[in-house]
Amino acid sequence: MIINERNSRNEYVCNVGRQMMIAARTAPKGKGVDIIEVAMVTGDDIKKLSDKMIAMVDEHGMMFFLRDADNILSAECIVLIGTHDQAQGLNCGHCGFAHCADRSEGVPCAINSVDVGIALGSACATAADMRVDTRVMFSAGLAAQRLDWLSGCRQVYAIPVSASSKNPFFDRKPKQ
Repeated sequence: MIINERNSRNEYVCNVGRQMMIAARTAPKGKGVDIIEVAMVTGDDIKKLSDKMIAMVDEHGMMFFLRDADNILSAECIVLIGTHDQAQGLNCGHCGFAHCADRSEGVPCAINSVDVGIALGSACATAADMRVDTRVMFSAGLAAQRLDWLSGCRQVYAIPVSASSKNPFFDRKPKQ
């Protein structure tokens, strides 16, 4: 049997995406409390995410969403990583408030932010080990958050994954 890489690339990349999800899950969490959610977007849902990103431009005017919306269409899959908002009760002050109970609505617990960052790093390190191309995208993550694809999560980030002759997520030109 002869297996041509071009015919098996999608399956390979999606398997890497699954390994990235496991890496995010097993990444260390503050106080050992696991409040992250991880999912993978494939197929037609990538287009839905792209469409949502385009629709959001009118709302906030961030034109780079157009570029990123086009960009994610080159992905074989997109790994989403987000966190639920849960104060860890350390009263550490890293969020800008002396006590967790004093946090204003919408201010994330700094420990939650660190947890999602470590999970992103673990997922991207796994991707690098497997020699696939990625880029962490705030834009696609925010669109996924608005679609509520990680139910109830805040601070959602997206990692599009590709395997092509050149990383499609870098050296990008702005869209008008």
